[in-house]
This record gives sequence, C-alpha cells and structure tokens, in this order.
Amino acid sequence: MSIERRVQLVENLFLQLEKESTKFQQTSGIGCITGCGKCCTYPDVEASPLEFLPWAFHLFLNGEAEKTLLLLNKSTDLTCMIYKPLSIIGQGRCSDYKYRGLICRLFGFAANTDKYGKLRLATCKIIKEGQPENYNKTADAITKDLSIPVFTEYYMQLNQIDFHLGNIILPVNKALKMALEEVLQYYAYRPMPVNGKNALPA
Repeated sequence: MSIERRVQLVENLFLQLEKESTKFQQTSGIGCITGCGKCCTYPDVEASPLEFLPWAFHLFLNGEAEKTLLLLNKSTDLTCMIYKPLSIIGQGRCSDYKYRGLICRLFGFAANTDKYGKLRLATCKIIKEGQPENYNKTADAITKDLSIPVFTEYYMQLNQIDFHLGNIILPVNKALKMALEEVLQYYAYRPMPVNGKNALPA
C-alpha cells in the first residue's frame, strides 16, 4: 500500500477519534488545563511509527524530513521532540498539534481495560486531582456504559492499516525516526507526489 494511502487511512482514523473524543469531553466535562503539557514531558512515552506517518509525510512534502531525521539521530533527549516546553513547571505545547500521534490523542480522554475486563479512564493526576467531581462522575458513568474511546480498539484499527508499522511500539522519538525513514525510503526511487496531499487517492 502506498504511503499516501496509509497516511489517508491513519488520518481517517484520527478524524473518527476526534469526533468520539469531542463527544466524550462534552458529556464528561473533563478537559486539559490550558497550557499544560505535563504528560508530554515523561521520557517513557511510547508510540508506533504508523501513528506518526502523517507527521513524517507532512515534513517530507515541506522539505523538512531529512533535516528532522538528522536532528533525531543526534539527539539523546528522551522527551518527544515535537513537544516544546514553555516553562520548567510542565507548561508547553505540541509544535505540530495537527499531526500528533494516536497516543497523544487518546491519553486523558480514553479508557484502558483492567485485569477484570472493566474499562478504566486513563488520565493524568492533574485531571484526577484538579477536577475530582467530573472525574469521579465520569469514572462511575463509564462502568454504566458511557461511550468512551478505548485504547486497544483504536490500536487494533491502526494495526489493520499496516500491521508491521502499527504493531511496533517504541519510545516516542524512535517511533518518529522510523516514520521518517519509512517515508524517505519509500520515495528514494519514486517521484514526489503531485501537488502533495491533493494527490491522495479518494
């Protein structure tokens, strides 16, 4: 399957998640604090290369892929390179928010399945402690079948697009690196897409 087609399918999945997440946030009342990027500062964030394929393709179309890959190869920082801290107290932002990965879109507003097979909201300490009423109300509603995005379901759908790239889970910067390498290798002996993303197949 072509890079363009895989990118389109991943973006369609993200659009589906965006609709589901928006509905969940409206129902639950839970939301991130403006300017908070604490969850992005942890060095143990993991992701698949496939969820960053749209990001890598975007950089390729804009002539930034090779330069970014060089930066990743030189960096020893474990924090996601797309995250840009604004202070030392966990404030920051994603520098490429439109192209953030699946893990970034799910965390805080999705559920994991616990060892008893029950859904549990996977969110941060800041939301749990800062919005206890909404958090407790939502956690209870989830046990009563409140609709919520589920990590495993979305990663299974991602795997169906490209089992190899979707099934590899790596530290986030290694996932970014592999996504860039996939795009650059694919186009090493192929022509650039005509008009970039306008050339994506329907």
